[in-house]
Order: sequence, then C-alpha cells, then structure tokens
Amino acid sequence: MLRGIQKATANWFGRVITGAILGLIAISFAVWGIGDIFRGFGQSQMARVGNTEISIEQFRQTYNERLQQIARQAGRPITTEQAIAFGLPRQLLGQMLAEAALDEDARHLGLAIPDSEIARRIMSDPNFAGATGQFDKFRFEQLIRQAGFTEPRYVAEQRRVSLRRQIAESIGGGVVVPKAELDLQNRYENEQRSVEFVRLDPAQAGDIPEPSPEAVTQYFNERKALFRAPEFRKLLLVVLSPAEEAQWAEISDADLRKAYEDRRARYVTPERRDVQQIVFPNAEEARAAREKILAGTPFAQIAAERGLKESDFNLGNVARASILDKAVADAAFALPPEGISEPVAGRFGTVLVRVGKIEAEVVRPFEEVAAEIRRELAQDRARTKITDLRHQLEDEQGAGQPLAEIAQKLNVKTRTIEAVDRSGRNPQGEPAAGLPQSRELLTGAFSSDVGVENDAIQLPSGDYVWYEVAGITPSRERPLEEVRERVIARMRDEEIARRLKARAEEIADKVKAGTPFAEAAPGLQVQTVSGLKRAEVKGGLSYKLLASIFELPKDGVGVGEGDEPTQWFVFRVTDISVPALDPASPEAKQSADTIRNAMLDDLIAQYVARLQTDFGASVNERALNQVLTGGAAN
Repeated sequence: MLRGIQKATANWFGRVITGAILGLIAISFAVWGIGDIFRGFGQSQMARVGNTEISIEQFRQTYNERLQQIARQAGRPITTEQAIAFGLPRQLLGQMLAEAALDEDARHLGLAIPDSEIARRIMSDPNFAGATGQFDKFRFEQLIRQAGFTEPRYVAEQRRVSLRRQIAESIGGGVVVPKAELDLQNRYENEQRSVEFVRLDPAQAGDIPEPSPEAVTQYFNERKALFRAPEFRKLLLVVLSPAEEAQWAEISDADLRKAYEDRRARYVTPERRDVQQIVFPNAEEARAAREKILAGTPFAQIAAERGLKESDFNLGNVARASILDKAVADAAFALPPEGISEPVAGRFGTVLVRVGKIEAEVVRPFEEVAAEIRRELAQDRARTKITDLRHQLEDEQGAGQPLAEIAQKLNVKTRTIEAVDRSGRNPQGEPAAGLPQSRELLTGAFSSDVGVENDAIQLPSGDYVWYEVAGITPSRERPLEEVRERVIARMRDEEIARRLKARAEEIADKVKAGTPFAEAAPGLQVQTVSGLKRAEVKGGLSYKLLASIFELPKDGVGVGEGDEPTQWFVFRVTDISVPALDPASPEAKQSADTIRNAMLDDLIAQYVARLQTDFGASVNERALNQVLTGGAAN
C-alpha cells in the first residue's frame, strides 16, 4: 500500500492510491450489498467519507478518463460491459474512497504544503524532464493535457498527493526490518552448498530386451490417452508489421529537410545558465536586498539571512524551459553573466534572480542526424499506414466479411498455417512455420471456431495479427501401428528409469553406511560442485535435484531424477555455508526494501480501514448504476 502511495508522488498522472488499496476497500468496510448505507444522499453525490464528498460528475469524469487510458493501452475502445466484467467501476470508486479518507484525515490534522514546495516537486519530477534531463515546461503541459488535466487542476491534485504521502510516511517512516527476518531472507537467498555426486545414464542400465508384441499391445491399451493425436487447427492469418513496412518507405531529401526544421528543437541543446533566486513577500524587501547585493553583499549571504539553504535558492544549471515560472525564466535569460535582476513579480512572490555562468546553445547539423530522421520518418509512415489498414480491416470485419475477402479487398497478404496444435507444433512435432510467437494467438485460435470473427492481437513487436480458424482436425486415438515406435521407446525409457533408480538407491545406501563414493559406485566418475544456490543450477545437475540437495543436512545422502527420466543422481552434501549478512550490500538493501514494503503495506491498509470506520464511508449504489447505464442520477 505505502509503496503505491510513494510511487505516485513520482508519477505524473498523479493518481495516488494504487492496486493494493483497491482490494482492501471491500474488506475495510462492507459497502457492497448493504442497503442501509445507500440512503440520505444528495442528488449529485456518489459517495462520502466523513465530510468529504465524491460527486457523481467527479466520478464520471475520472471513470471516463480511466476508460480512455485503458483503451489507449489496449489499442481499442473498452465497452461498459467489459469494464464492469473487469470490476473497473467498483475498483475505481474504492480507490477514490480511500483517497477521500486520507484527504479527510489531512484536513483533521491541519496539514498544509506551501506553493513553492509543490512547484519544486513538479519541477524535479523525472517524467517532465526533457532531453537535457532538466524540467521541460512544454513536455509538462503536453503530458498533463494528455492525461486530461489543466495546470491548476494538476497542481491541486499534486498538493493532495503530497499530503497523503505525509500521512503515509508518518505511519510507516519508523518501520525497521528485524535483523532476524533479514538473516532468514539472506540464508534462503544466499546459502551455498557443496556436493559430491555420481550421474547414472542409460549406459548403466544394462541391456534392455525388446518387448514382446503382446507386452507392447498391453502397454498401449492401458495408456492410449498418452498417444492420442492432438487437435490441430488450420489458421488463416493477416499480419501487419510496422517494422517490415518501414523497410519499403521512400523518404525524399525534401522531406528530410522539412522534418529537420520541424523537429529542430530535438537537435538543439538549449542555452543553459546557472540560476539562483530568492523569493520575497513584497517588492520593497526585494529592492532593499538588491541594493545590498549591488553594494557588495554576496547573494548567498542574503539567502542565508532569510533562513534559506543552498538547495532552496540555487536552481543549478538550467535551461529556460526548466523554470516553471515564466516571469522568472524571462528575467534569468535576459541577464548578462553575474547579473542581478530587478524585482520580478513571480507566481509565488517577488523574486530576485542572479545568473552565473552561461552555456551557449548547441545545434546538431543536418548531416549528423539525417539517417536518424530518415529512420523515424519511415517508422512514422509505416505506423500511419498500418493504423489506417487496421481501421479499414476492423470496419470490414464489423460488416461481417470473411478475413480472406477482406485481405483481397485491401490488397494485404494472408498467411496460412495448415495445421498447428495448442503448443504451436505441426503434425511432425516441429514448430509450425510462419506462426507468430504468441501464446495469446494460440489460446484465441483454440477457443474460437471455423469462420468466427476474432479480435486482432498486438504482439510485443508492435505487429498486429488477425486470425480465422479455417479448419479443425479433432483429436483422435491413434492406432498402435501408427505409434508403435513411440510406444516401444517409452517402454524402454521407463525400464531404464526403473533400473537406474534402483541402482541409485543401492549406491546411496552404501554411502550412508560409510562406504566411500568411489567404492560404492565402481566405474562411475565421482564429481564435485560447490557454490550451489537454490535458484542456480550448475555442474550438470538439474533443477529437480536442487530441492533435494537443500532439504538435507551436511553429510546427508540423497538420490534424484535429472532433467530426463533416464538420468539419475546420487549425491552427498559435503558443505553448507551462509555468507555473513552485509547490510550495506545492494542485495541486502533490496531484501530489506522488499520486507519493509510488505510491512508498510499492512500498516497503511489497517490505517485506511480505521479512517473509513471513524469518519464513516458510504456509497450511493443507485447513482453508480445510473452512471454506468447512462441514466440520470436522482
């Protein structure tokens, strides 16, 4: 819980309480299905925590923004029915109720944050950093606008986020991870073991006689399900690939030049200045301070006299766009080196600005970036073409046209996979040629039916795949003659495994009785491996064997199967070591953070639950249903 709150303070979208808190809403107060609490609401009220109300319009706006956000991520609209099926409306309202509980608590506690601190936090948010790593006002405005915020609304939201964070930090700021718990975690992750072992493979099983026809028949009849032919499906695919399309895009020199001019700001390292500022409550004090500075008093001394630390008045080496206050930015970038401004009427008070070193603007020439621009233009055009084709294809699908006819009409290539099973293999047991690597595609194909329209799938590469089931070959029982060789091979492997296991147990019993490994396993090479960890396999051992190795004490002897049933091991644990815990190591810090976050999650969940109980939390279920169905809330 706390981890979600802390992350939100560095998140430009500014939604503070994340997934962990959503689950606790239904636990911390029984909102859903309790009729008594759905009484006494105003016409515009969706929910209430104490005196903090969530209006119907506020919920509707936030809900629509969230739907749009998910739709952008999914690349398609999200219907109300889908949102309800995912539980989005109730999760979102639960989140808003949790936020409201913390906001109500902040008011009761009288918490406040000055405007200057909010401005500092926004300007230091890495999400708003430009190419230079400094605050970029254009990027700031663009991102919050995309998220549906105006600047005043975003600033107000960040103020609430910051207050919530104060509460969270006050609750969990003193949590200390017990050393015993860190020691246990360290032992589990870093304990190392050394073993000596012998490996048994089919060569140690001796001669395996060919099974009789009667034995083969009996074995097959008892295990027919193991040899069934899987269901195969014939698929018709349309694959739209921006990367492939970009290879054929033709970009003229004129287009390159125009793109260079249009994007010139990207190839410019803007002028940067060392800027310091002091904010005064009025112009008179600012003018008096300026006179002192001009008379020889250092700027830093004036700041110190006003109780400011260097971090409070020194903005550092910044570009114009990194200064949130436009009036201050204009004044700073109009001064000469070592210049002191006249008092400036800034957003947060009257400001004196001092400029130190100035770094001139640097522009990358066209010839240096032409190849980069060509590649980007090709990718942009490819994405545009693919997007247009995607929309056309989806429109045609909506009209009920088969995929093959749509592809022919739009002049796009189709790809036929003649037969593929659920694992992506053809009837020969090989990976099906031409099939995109997508578990989602196979799952969808085997959940669909012949001729049924299916939604496109977007691959991690950015490609889009439309698919249609063109045929189904049902799973069937194979006759013995078709799989006789496989049956005999399986019978042979099982006999080898049985013999190897028995031999391994015989060797282990001797070693346990004190016989040296070399004598207990004549003809086998005794090998050693050290530094084994629970999550790390080496020395030719198998993951299956690791669990057994870490279950035994020092000098413990065990047996285990290898990666294949026809491979067995006998081992003895020769050493166990646990590296001393170094609290300063990156691994120890990561473990401590993981444990601490889990403890803080529990604390903040309990705190929010108690707030909702103390302040009282209620939901207008009727209004919620009316928002979701599009009716008017009464």
